[in-house]
Amino acid sequence: MNLIVDIGNTLVKLAVFDGGRIVAQRCVERLHPSMLGELLEGRRAAKAVVASTRGEADDVVETVRPYADYLLEFTSQTPVPVANAYHTPETLGRDRLAAAVGATVLYPGRNVLIVDFGTAVTIDLVTADATFRGGCISPGMKTRFRALHDYTAKLPLCAATESEELAGLNTRQAIELGVMNGITFEIEGYAARMRSRIEDLCVIFTGGDANFFVKRIKNTIFANCNLVFCGLNRILEYNASEEHLN
Repeated sequence: MNLIVDIGNTLVKLAVFDGGRIVAQRCVERLHPSMLGELLEGRRAAKAVVASTRGEADDVVETVRPYADYLLEFTSQTPVPVANAYHTPETLGRDRLAAAVGATVLYPGRNVLIVDFGTAVTIDLVTADATFRGGCISPGMKTRFRALHDYTAKLPLCAATESEELAGLNTRQAIELGVMNGITFEIEGYAARMRSRIEDLCVIFTGGDANFFVKRIKNTIFANCNLVFCGLNRILEYNASEEHLN
């Protein structure tokens, strides 16, 4: 049984893998030791991994340590089962690299474009030779709504809409459609440009806000909100087995 702890920009996401499948998961604002006991149902994990996009996670590592026989802190120096073409690997978000590893697990031998809808929208390319080729970062959906409210005098704070209209008939609708359509057109345009350059490109949506855009974007895509969990579990197994030393 493996315990996965993914510390994102706004939330802490937890998952338990057993036999290669997720059997329990939880999402919280702050991690408390009691949550780990509940998630593991009083048992002890054979292996655990802690990954953070916020920087050092010493406090979380020490919180998790009593609940696992083997503990891995995922850092920029941690061996991973993919090649990395990023020029500054020390600045690469752990979630982006974990998602890339997850893509190679779920779609081995494929060119994969990963679109992660979170606090930021990241679009990353993993080629069929299992190499992370970098990508783009732009503001996420909630970040865009918040920015329009915080950096203007009178615009209201809005949220996601299911409407697919192109023009809003009041200010609230205009903001909602501006953000939702802006992200939609951004992804559609980027994917189309990449497909014109790369053969047999598979597009995967992941992240907390992915479901808002699956129906909006008409091109053939796959949605998997557990892509980062899958990648972190693979990285954990890769290091625990010392496979990278072979």
